[in-house]
Amino acid sequence: MGENLYFFMVVALAVLAITDLVVGVSNDAVNFLNSAIGSKAISFKTIMIVASVGIAFGAMSSSGMMEVARKGIFNPGEFVFAEIIIIFMAVMITDILLLDFFNTLGMPTSTTVSIVFELLGAAVAISLVKIFDNGGGFQELSGYINTDKATQIILGILLSVVVAFSVGALIQFITRVLISFKFTEKAKWVGAVFGGFAITAIVYFILVKGLKSAAVLPEEVTVWVATNQFLFLLGNFVLWTLLSWSVTVFFKINIYKVIIVLGTFALAMAFAGNDLVNFIGVPLAAMESFNAYTASGKLAQDFTMEGLSAAVYTPKYLLLASGMIMVVTLWFSSKAKAVVKTSVDLSRQDEGDERFSPNFLSRQIVKYTIKASENLAGIIPISISKKIDAQFEKPYVYVPKSKSQDLPAFDLVRASVNLMVASVLISLATSMKLPLSTTYVTFMVAMGTSLADRAWGPESAVYRVAGVLNVIGGWFFTAFSAFVAAAIIAYVIHLMGFAAIVILLILAFLLIGKNYISHNKKVKETKLEEKLQKAESNSINGVIEESSANISMAIRRANKIYTQTIDGLAKHDADRLKKSRKGIQKLNNEVEGLRDNIFYFIKNLDDSSVGTSNFYITVLGYLQDMTQSVENISKASYKHVNNNHKKLRFNQIKDLKETDGFMEQFFGDIEALFGDKSFAALTPLIADNQNLFEKVEQKIQKQVERTRSDESSPKNTALYFSLLLETKDLLVATMNLLEIYNEYAEA
Repeated sequence: MGENLYFFMVVALAVLAITDLVVGVSNDAVNFLNSAIGSKAISFKTIMIVASVGIAFGAMSSSGMMEVARKGIFNPGEFVFAEIIIIFMAVMITDILLLDFFNTLGMPTSTTVSIVFELLGAAVAISLVKIFDNGGGFQELSGYINTDKATQIILGILLSVVVAFSVGALIQFITRVLISFKFTEKAKWVGAVFGGFAITAIVYFILVKGLKSAAVLPEEVTVWVATNQFLFLLGNFVLWTLLSWSVTVFFKINIYKVIIVLGTFALAMAFAGNDLVNFIGVPLAAMESFNAYTASGKLAQDFTMEGLSAAVYTPKYLLLASGMIMVVTLWFSSKAKAVVKTSVDLSRQDEGDERFSPNFLSRQIVKYTIKASENLAGIIPISISKKIDAQFEKPYVYVPKSKSQDLPAFDLVRASVNLMVASVLISLATSMKLPLSTTYVTFMVAMGTSLADRAWGPESAVYRVAGVLNVIGGWFFTAFSAFVAAAIIAYVIHLMGFAAIVILLILAFLLIGKNYISHNKKVKETKLEEKLQKAESNSINGVIEESSANISMAIRRANKIYTQTIDGLAKHDADRLKKSRKGIQKLNNEVEGLRDNIFYFIKNLDDSSVGTSNFYITVLGYLQDMTQSVENISKASYKHVNNNHKKLRFNQIKDLKETDGFMEQFFGDIEALFGDKSFAALTPLIADNQNLFEKVEQKIQKQVERTRSDESSPKNTALYFSLLLETKDLLVATMNLLEIYNEYAEA
């Protein structure tokens, strides 16, 4: 490879660095936004401004962390420039592909873990190539890899999961026992003391530890603080406690909101200071390597890279430019919002729509945790246990579904603890130049505080634990896939040279573009998506009016799916049938969600309207019967075609098309009636369509005759009868639904 080619590679790495900044921030925004967004303590715009300023400051303080990319994982002196540049190129291509994949899924992963294992994988691949070319064996690998530092980093990352979860749970439990959920009713000095403690911790670890390399404080102040730590902390605690009390008493400012603002700033700064190396550390190391190589006058195959072992601090303008790119991404990335939503949903205080399905492991963990807590409860004296339980009591307040999206996912106390604990842990690691995973820390702190706050109750525990297990499983997948993918890409570049680099770069940007288009399309579809709404009225007339829109929408969707299923069977099209099956499963889940909300619906009724619950429960029962019939039709049809059974015969398809025709007309009339709330037309509609049962019976009888004379396929016969019988059940449920509406509308 010539010098021009290496220059092209350095330029490509610079472009990849910008891309990685965008992709990385989309993933890591969850680290510093979830607590402020989840608590709704301040407006979203204010949150973004505070986080943006924090990122800018943090980026300026991250220079010392860049050493990890140069010498933290491998021994640079063992490689020549031609090999180092391949390692760096493989790492960056792998990194943007991997992070973009997780962002598209809306799953938080660790940029630290990905960069560490990519460096390790690429370095191992190139090391083995060198070793085998020289006739060596695997035992020589330890000479190329910085095993001590790599082990320290990996163990630190894994340990952070346990430490963050444990510390978060412990601090939250103690805080809640002392302050309770009724913290607004406590004396002003309680919030002031909590504010003094929280702000002191944040200020010390951010200002003194986190910004140490940025030289924000005069050197003599830094030295004094280092030699008088206890006095400094005590003085800060007294100062901030007094200030917290003052702003609470005289200015009527909520001290918990102040903590959340400071914590968001601190965590954003800690994130940028710790994680910027993950995005630009490798390209900067490549640039330094290229400059040293061109100045040496040697061939790329002869110039060894001992120079990377020296401490080189990154120019401030590069750090600032990187910080600005991170800030712009934070404001405009829709993927960042998707990743934040996952973390907030898993840590919210109340039950609701759960994103993750329970699995065997989550059920077992919850089962044995409940047993362990019951055994522990038997040891604690009843009087103490009652006092603790009293601190965790939350008053029930019904909030209409239309306003539920405005509710905070958790309260200001938990948000404050999240930010305080996470920022302290991350800043402590940054001060030690240890690339701790900010994603692991913030996510596990949030999960620990959720557990301690009893947010994972019997109604939601299996779902939340399943979600946490999915995220943690994704982290292990990150490590494994980062190592393997980087190793493979490094080896491919070694074999194919320039051609491999061009192909891989084109492939990377095509995949990112495809994911971007796919994600935007999904976001738009979600915004336009129809969904059944929960009832909020507390009277019969109100529920009839409200639920009519649900009935109209459900009938329209069921009608479309029924027709789509019959068309799919006629064309023997498995893809169309699969789509219809997904559609009816979604509708069925929404109806199930309405049934799950019955508890809250009944709670909202006044004493004079309790009879409304019987009507609503019955309506939902018939609606579920309808969707289940359509679901059975869809599943049976998909199974038949997917198993490659014989196509239905012409006469069978003809009869099913005729059935679909009159069902489509019937459903269309119902949709229009409920859409216009023309309940006076219910009686004639019911009377005019009683003959539909006879039409279905006639189709069944015709198939009986065909079977006795010339039908030769048992599978076709079974499917056909199944479809018609389910259609009959669908008609029964629909008629029952119309009749109960007719009965109550007339009353």
